Amino acid sequence: MTEMVYGAVPLRDEDPVLPKWWRTIDRWSFFSVLMLFAIGILLGLAASVPLAEDNGFAPFHYVQRQMVFGGVALMAMMAVSMMRPETVRRLAVLGFLAALAAVMLLPLFGTGFGKGAVRWYSLGFASVQPSEFLKPTFVVAAAWMIAASREAGGPPGRLWSFGLLMVILGFLAMQPDFGQAALVLFGWGVVWFVSGAPVMLLIAMAAAVVAAGSLAYSHSEHFARRIDGFLSAEVDPTTQIGFATNAIREGGFFGVGVGEGQVKWSLPDAHTDFIIAVAAEEYGLVLVLTIIALYAIIVLRSFIRLIRERDPFIRLAGTGLVALLGAQAMINMGVAVRLLPAKGMTLPFVSYGGSSIVAAGLAMGMLLALTRSRPQGQIGDILWGRR
Repeated sequence: MTEMVYGAVPLRDEDPVLPKWWRTIDRWSFFSVLMLFAIGILLGLAASVPLAEDNGFAPFHYVQRQMVFGGVALMAMMAVSMMRPETVRRLAVLGFLAALAAVMLLPLFGTGFGKGAVRWYSLGFASVQPSEFLKPTFVVAAAWMIAASREAGGPPGRLWSFGLLMVILGFLAMQPDFGQAALVLFGWGVVWFVSGAPVMLLIAMAAAVVAAGSLAYSHSEHFARRIDGFLSAEVDPTTQIGFATNAIREGGFFGVGVGEGQVKWSLPDAHTDFIIAVAAEEYGLVLVLTIIALYAIIVLRSFIRLIRERDPFIRLAGTGLVALLGAQAMINMGVAVRLLPAKGMTLPFVSYGGSSIVAAGLAMGMLLALTRSRPQGQIGDILWGRR
């Protein structure tokens, strides 16, 4: 099919890389990521000090580490966002194979750090959680397989991606890490749905998920404890959820004041899973709504650009990546206000965590690369027969 230009950003091969990159990326999404990272550092200055003192570190030990991790993540995001879609696809496939191998080897070489789940590799100076890198790379790899299956003589990509999904879910359930498993399943399901999967098949899969959840509830004390806590009519004020919900309620509209919050002294995960509770208590609803707005900008801007995209792989991979980002942010904040069971999931770019923020940077870099303006016609030109 002949590609025609309809108001796209003009690109010249002889243009330097940086000016071309700056003209073609979605700058609204780019700056939203930078603002989320800055907010994360601001909140870390308050949330991580009690934990650093308890562990015998300098007061801003975790903030300094977060700045290092964040610097690596932002550099990775910029480097990946300059790549062509074909290069992004190759990077994702290789990254997926490496992350899958790392997840499979966790029972042999991984550690749980006393948290009851074997999810990490200890490197001495830091730890790596391979499932964080598995999520975005699998979504892109699955999008490639499904897009290839739509071509004449293409491989059975849907079947391949489904088989890999089952393998991934099995190994994540062994850790156990049902939160990451749910995100992987959601990202793959979004890609499959957008590619034109039958609705009845998706309904059957939803029923299978409910059945799997019932089985996990019956056989996993870790899973059952979290579900029971969520369904309980009363919230134990001495639990993490109890501390978080009370902090959010105390914050009100403008918060109790910078550094005046108390939840950081009670929550061991105040700088990671429950960072939004610190934001709500010290800065109030104003900052929480700002954070939500920044995620909404990334999601909506990305979807708007992907709607205009002709390439099936780019549409599917980009949709899967932005769905992962939006869902993870929604789950993290939903847990803090007790709309969802506790998942042990970070808030992208805001929470402390090396694997989390570096993986988010790679995912965002792939998304920015896939949503860059390219010299092509609009998808509507195809749908309405315009040439």
